[in-house]
Amino acid sequence: MPQDPVPCLLSNATALLEKQFGALPAFEPALESATDQSAMARVLEDVALRMGDNYPYFHPLYAGQMMKPPHPVARAAYALAMTINPNNHARDGGRASSEMEIEAVCGIAGIFGWTGFLGHLTSSGTLANLEALWVAGKLTPGKRILGSEQAHYTHQRISGVMKLDYASIAADSRGRMRMEALEAELRKGDVGTVVVTLGTTAMGAVDPLDQVLALRERYGFRVHVDGAYGGYFRLIPEALDEPARRAYAAADGADSIAIDPHKHGLQPYGCGCVLFRDPAVGRFYKHDSPYTYFTSNQLHLGEISLECSRAGAAAVALWATQQLLPLKPGGEFARGMARGRTAAMELDRRLRQNAARYFQPLAAGSPELDIVVWKMKAETPERASELARSVFDACAARDLHLALVELPLRWFEPAAGAEPEAHAANGAGLVTCLRSVLMKPEHEAWLDRIWEKLTAGCADVMGE
Repeated sequence: MPQDPVPCLLSNATALLEKQFGALPAFEPALESATDQSAMARVLEDVALRMGDNYPYFHPLYAGQMMKPPHPVARAAYALAMTINPNNHARDGGRASSEMEIEAVCGIAGIFGWTGFLGHLTSSGTLANLEALWVAGKLTPGKRILGSEQAHYTHQRISGVMKLDYASIAADSRGRMRMEALEAELRKGDVGTVVVTLGTTAMGAVDPLDQVLALRERYGFRVHVDGAYGGYFRLIPEALDEPARRAYAAADGADSIAIDPHKHGLQPYGCGCVLFRDPAVGRFYKHDSPYTYFTSNQLHLGEISLECSRAGAAAVALWATQQLLPLKPGGEFARGMARGRTAAMELDRRLRQNAARYFQPLAAGSPELDIVVWKMKAETPERASELARSVFDACAARDLHLALVELPLRWFEPAAGAEPEAHAANGAGLVTCLRSVLMKPEHEAWLDRIWEKLTAGCADVMGE
């Protein structure tokens, strides 16, 4: 592991924080004073040994799931805040961290050009999506929710929790919602909300939000944008292909947006965010409690959130990161995202260049964000799936960690030697593919080594 700068960063800051409360009478915390420090050290040593049983998520050779290490300043700020352990349910529990949350959320909303809005942090993207669909259900009671077949599975689950009907809309060969299929459902007249995904978790597909908004003018429904994974890409429009660029440019027209700072936003888990374009939806959060907060007559965050206790440390970490790395096009944060996008495009190029040997990239074109998926070349989908799992293991043995995903076989061209009739007959089925999320800026510099280990793993599996 690289040398950790967090202990040094924390030293002076911790002393400064302790000085803020220096006027209080000294005391010995009961549990700490009654516990042998050597015993605590032994427990932490056991923790370190147990934590070694993990994939190296922090390393560029981890290129599997959406695992991006938090920035050192986020880790340090989180740890510093835990000295206080604020609770951002109310200003009583976290005065400073509540203000920092409001400022940090304004920074995220600014990505989408929103100023007058309602929003707050959540413990996850799932909770952010839940709140958005909960509000949608209040505004369009009893009406259906639609999302792409490639939308995150939690949308259907959330709809079930709220006892609202949910229907999946077919996706095209690039994983994007098909507009003709969507309009066929809209004509039924019972749709209240359409979930538009800007960056699907399987392959980074970008639904055509601009076209969905045009349909909203005709049919009247709410539009919720699930940007949990892909929302930050609005900062680098110049790096995107034209369809994705148009979709992101239209994001300011959505009714609600979910985004996950604990993905591209360099934050520890869990840190999600939900935004509503119309602040008047805050009326649905109004509640009476058996006790009253006396220290402020301002609206507190617990009055615009379904969650009660929330980690104020998450807000502190996000605020600190955005102070160091402002969310602006052309800034250091945006440049880091662009480097991951460049790495993904280069990996896809190499896969296509070597398709005759091992690989079958998607037939429809290059990745839209920083996720690359590809099928192993084989005569049958069963054999292709078997090879994908074997290559996954062979690469892991070389310290290159990828991921697996199941995608429709019809999205790939028939392999050389495969019978076209058999490919067509199996086209409705799924095939296990390899998947790589190149979301770390370091992936660009490490791509040669990633490629070397991938092709060596393939050669081993093929017995070459």
